[in-house]
Amino acid sequence: MAKTLNRLSARFVKTATEPGRYADGGNLYLSVSPTGAKSWVFMYRLDRRQREAGLGSAQSLSLAAARDVAQRMREQLAQGHDPIAARDADQRPAVPKFGDFADQFVTNIESEFRNEKHIYQWRQTLGPAYCASIRNKKVDEITSDDVLRILQPLWATKQETASRLRGRLERIFDSARAKGLRTGENPATWKGNLKELLPARQKLQYGHQPALPYTDVPAFVGRLRERKATTALALEFLILTAARANEVFGATWSEIDIDNRLWTVPAARMKRGKQHSVPLPKRALAILQEVKLIRQTPEGSAFERGLRPAHQAHGRGRLRAARLPIFIPRLVRRLHEISARDRRSGLGPCDRERSRTSLPSTGCDRKAP
Repeated sequence: MAKTLNRLSARFVKTATEPGRYADGGNLYLSVSPTGAKSWVFMYRLDRRQREAGLGSAQSLSLAAARDVAQRMREQLAQGHDPIAARDADQRPAVPKFGDFADQFVTNIESEFRNEKHIYQWRQTLGPAYCASIRNKKVDEITSDDVLRILQPLWATKQETASRLRGRLERIFDSARAKGLRTGENPATWKGNLKELLPARQKLQYGHQPALPYTDVPAFVGRLRERKATTALALEFLILTAARANEVFGATWSEIDIDNRLWTVPAARMKRGKQHSVPLPKRALAILQEVKLIRQTPEGSAFERGLRPAHQAHGRGRLRAARLPIFIPRLVRRLHEISARDRRSGLGPCDRERSRTSLPSTGCDRKAP
């Protein structure tokens, strides 16, 4: 009987130079190119198609090792499997669960956020609070129906939150596809997908932010000056400079040019990422002098308290800096409550049209996460 397997010898593999393909048997071939390069090829037919699977260079893969690979492929064929598809599946990275992938994704993009609040919002909306139904699913198993079940309950009452969550999901699934963990369409895509399944968004679902009439500002500032607190001084400074609370609380003495009456906010702390110069009126300069006397901080932060060494050692500085602007809304609400209790109309920072407390833009009082 003619020999059907193991026809080649190790010596022949080493010395063969004539271009062509040499059968070892059992679908395994040694391929010699016109340049003399040698490689192993497994040739087979499946579903009436001739297919070739390259096994690697004969220089790095010995004859014995090539035969072992060919044997495994023959077994896969006998079981009705495509050896190339099986090999690709083995080489594909393990698909993680959505929860693990989303958490790592947020960690990877933290540097693009200027505010701790935004990192918190990403983690909170992608966590169990909203995405509990998909966090334990593999990232390649999630469909548009899964995303729709998450968004539909929010769409009627919290459209801004739902819209932001959809955008975050879309970014995560795009990242998974770029890493080869998903194929096909993004299940969180808006156009041609969720847009056809959800009602059109209602703009300003919560209405405009409440605003204090400008005619009431002098009376409010007068009441504000009655309070001997750094937060009150910071709020008045905010009003005079039309700045955001995070910008005021992050201000450092090195940014303030007293002689030229100018405050230069660096690009890193501006929402648009561009340096911003703010002229300082006399009252703003007086506030800075008062803060310097109260706080006795000629260097570093102007309005933010210095951190104790223990806080610095445990990395609590970023969290404290993110929480400081919260005190401004508290102060404003307290002033409004006092005005309402004393029945001194107009002294409280109240939007009369909406009967709601007017708050400055702190970056901490928005409803949509």
